[in-house]
Amino acid sequence: MKDYDVIVVGAGDVGLGIVFKAVSDGLRVALIEKGKVGGTCVNVGCVPSKTLICSADRIRDIETSGRLGVTAEVRKIDFRAIMGRMKKAVRTGRTGIEGAIKDSRNLDFYHEEGYFTGDSVLKIGGKKIRGKKIFIASGARPFIPPIRGLDKIAPLTNESVLELRKLPKSLLIAGGGYVAVEYGHFFAALGTKVTLVEKGERIVSREEPEISDLLKKEMGRRMEVRTGSEVTEVFRSGRSCVAVVKDGRTGGEAELPVERVMVAAGRTSNADLVRVEEAGIETDERNFIRVDEYLETNRRNIWALGDAIGKQMFTHAGDREAEIAWYNATHRKKIRMDFAAVPHAVFTSPQVASVGLTEAQARRDYRVLVGRAKYSDTVKGTAMGEEEGFAKAVVEKGTKKILGFHIIGPEAAVLIQEVVNAVAQRSGVAAITGAMHIFPSLSEVITETLNNLE
Repeated sequence: MKDYDVIVVGAGDVGLGIVFKAVSDGLRVALIEKGKVGGTCVNVGCVPSKTLICSADRIRDIETSGRLGVTAEVRKIDFRAIMGRMKKAVRTGRTGIEGAIKDSRNLDFYHEEGYFTGDSVLKIGGKKIRGKKIFIASGARPFIPPIRGLDKIAPLTNESVLELRKLPKSLLIAGGGYVAVEYGHFFAALGTKVTLVEKGERIVSREEPEISDLLKKEMGRRMEVRTGSEVTEVFRSGRSCVAVVKDGRTGGEAELPVERVMVAAGRTSNADLVRVEEAGIETDERNFIRVDEYLETNRRNIWALGDAIGKQMFTHAGDREAEIAWYNATHRKKIRMDFAAVPHAVFTSPQVASVGLTEAQARRDYRVLVGRAKYSDTVKGTAMGEEEGFAKAVVEKGTKKILGFHIIGPEAAVLIQEVVNAVAQRSGVAAITGAMHIFPSLSEVITETLNNLE
């Protein structure tokens, strides 16, 4: 049996963050990854999806330019070129990682399946290895819901959709979360007839209700959005498919003919593939690995992070978890992972971005003030012709500590950052409103929102 100072399971961004820290400290490291290096983010997540969405955003800019007095049109959409640009971005990212792994000293890369056979012991092929410290960054995979007939039609997921060679004329997306609305935006912009079916009453249900409502309204202008409904069956009809959609309110069913079906119903843990139970590592009811506030599992010297723990499944959250897990593994004094300060953005149209608590969540434990402002309350927002976008702040009464902030509209992912900084520093409203903001700029929507607290 080969012994290592550190074993890392998973060669995504999160696992690699641990690997390169350990290698730079001169430790002997083993990295296990049966798939492509780079994990979800590089191969099937952030990099490819946002590269595609940039094309969709440009199309929307052209289509909406008339409100600014500019007549323009999209003359041609080269789907093959769009997909080729995406694949090049993925290859570039993965090649860079492969080179970094190859150039790292004291690193053994096991490019095959590995799983636990006991406490601190993993089996890889016919070999066994043991680690003093183990970090599980095994990630997650698309959840495939039990829809009758789904296994007969080869549904698209966030992974297989990237292999499309032909733009589908029609597409049904089962799900209403972040992946669903982002790809709904992408395909609708390219001209696909999109139907989005969400079982719950709201799309992006983790967002503020007002944001979910506005997003549904805006997306409904370009596609059909069915909430309170679910796909109960799919079957082939010639070269296309038929999806049976049940209305949760009336119980009625409708048969929708579509060329392709995409499943975007959430993620499921890869903990089962790593056989964490063999090491006595506990998982929750969804099979994600349980960790404490320091990201350590119930087994000493074994940490879990990233999508494997199912908390905040964003690359930036995983990167921060890697920093904290490594610090806690190498220092006597521990630091906690603050999940309340994790921001996120949804790159649909309009964009959505949030950090912290919703109003409903905050009211459970705090006395709160709420502020709202529309983009059109600022000179820049009016100049852009942005009539619907808005921001919402949730602040603790008395301390004026920012508990949550939520935006829907252009550049939401950029605008949220100064609020993220304030939340991370546990600062109050004055930390933002006390600083000058450029006039006229979109950032004024942040100060307008915080000046409207009541």
